[in-house]
Parts: sequence; C-alpha cells; structure tokens
Amino acid sequence: MSKILKQPLKLALVQLSTSADKTANLTRARSKVLEATSKGANLVVLPECFNSPYGTKYFPKYAETLLPSPPTKEQSPSFHALSDIAKEAKAYLVGGSIPEYWEETKKYYNTSLTFDPNGKLLATHRKVHLFDIDIPGKITFRESEVLSPGNKVTLVDLPEYGKIAVAICYDVRFPELAMIAARKGAFLCVYPGAFNLTTGALHWELQARARAMDNQVYTAMCSPARDMQADYNAWGHSMIVDPNAGILAQLEEKEDIVYADLTNEKIEETRKGIPIYGQRRFDVYPDVSAGKIKFEE
Repeated sequence: MSKILKQPLKLALVQLSTSADKTANLTRARSKVLEATSKGANLVVLPECFNSPYGTKYFPKYAETLLPSPPTKEQSPSFHALSDIAKEAKAYLVGGSIPEYWEETKKYYNTSLTFDPNGKLLATHRKVHLFDIDIPGKITFRESEVLSPGNKVTLVDLPEYGKIAVAICYDVRFPELAMIAARKGAFLCVYPGAFNLTTGALHWELQARARAMDNQVYTAMCSPARDMQADYNAWGHSMIVDPNAGILAQLEEKEDIVYADLTNEKIEETRKGIPIYGQRRFDVYPDVSAGKIKFEE
C-alpha cells in the first residue's frame, strides 16, 4: 500500500471569535495561528468567513478582490495578512474563507486561500455548493442571493506530507467532492464551515464522520466560535475525525484551538481492516473519480 501521508502531521483548527471589525479579525487570526504553531502545528485551519460577519448582507461590504493574483494590499488585506501569517508561523495555512469580488464577472464568491510556510499561495477554492435551504419554522438562508458558485475540485499538494482537499461548509454534504479527492490521493479533507444551530445539531458531526468513513481519510471541520449576539449563530464544535470515523478531538462552542496528530499508519490500519479500496464494484456502478473533472491543483 502506497503512503499517502508521507510523514506525521500535527493539525490545528482555530475556532475563531469574529466581529464586524475586519482588522481586528485579522489580528486575532494571527495571534491564534501563532499560538497553534507554538504548540507544534504544521497545518493550521481558520473558519469560514473568518474576517467578517457571516451573512448575505455582509458579503458585498467585506468582499475583497483576489484577481489578478497577487492582489495589492488595498485590494485584499486578508490575502496579504494570511500570506504574512503563514510565513511568520512557518506553517501551512488554510485561510478559512473570505468574501471575494471578481471584477471581470461582477460576481461574489465565498473563497478559501491556502498558503505554504513561505507565504506562497498554493490554492484557491471557491465554494462549489451554495447554502440555499428552507427548514420551515427553523431557518431560511440563500447564499445564491449574492454569491456565485465555484466550479472546481480543490486538491493541494503539501510536498513534505502529501495531498489535502479543501472545500467549504455546505460542500461537505456532497460526497462526490470527498470521494474524488480521496481517490486522487488526498489524506485529509478540510472543511472550513459555519453550520447554524439547526443544521449543526442535525448533521455537523454526522457529515464529518460520514466523509471520513466513506473514504477512509482524515476529515476536519473548522467552525467560527458561537456568538449569540450576531445575526448568524455558528454551531461551533470544530472537530477532527480519523479514517475510521472516530472523533480524535472536538471543541464546544467557544473560541479555542483543537489539535490532532495525523499518521499514515492509521490510514493503512483502517484500509487493511476494512479493505473497501479493493472491493468497489465499478462493473456495477461508475467511479466518480474517473470522469472529466475540473481541478484546482
């Protein structure tokens, strides 16, 4: 069995408290990322919309221009803050997500940026599946009122470790993204996400464990901290799940950092014990990873 995780990796998820002050959010993110790396984290993840309040009415106000890349500091203070933080921390950084405006299309996106320890941008993921839901008496939310969807599966190569997949929040409900990523060699699926109190209670843990179980890879879900004074109340409970669907570590709703050590041995042990990778019946059903796929690599 080939090694998909070349060496052990310490993962940290920052469950960040955010406010309406973008500069303060970026400063807080820096502090928490540096705290995580001071404890040995090699890869740090921030939550969805970590630099702004979450909500359709906020996206245009907080949106930044990312293209052409690299943007100027005036166009995207968050891009440069993340790049600088990754370089200062000497770690890989999945910068949660930020609202993006692309002048060429006149459209807004929910976009995640991943940087290497030198501050170089490695990958950009635009949220593929927009959060349009209506649960009577509970919650109605339509990202598509403002946002446009991305159109690529995002695999990121971390040369010392291997490949990870990055997607955003609602993307976790669509197992095809994780299946494709795992079959293309990803050892970890990362989801910055802001589930709410309704969907979080229903499906946050279930989705994290399901994606891990289906694909026998590590799965990480990174939420903002819960703020009951905000318009949108995040579920919290950031968690890291192992390839056997066991919860390695989980937070509650307050600001904190969760850590876990990821090893290739755990992936191998899981896949040897329940060898689904050699048992799939592609003569009965198609392999979703074998078709024409648009990648961001």
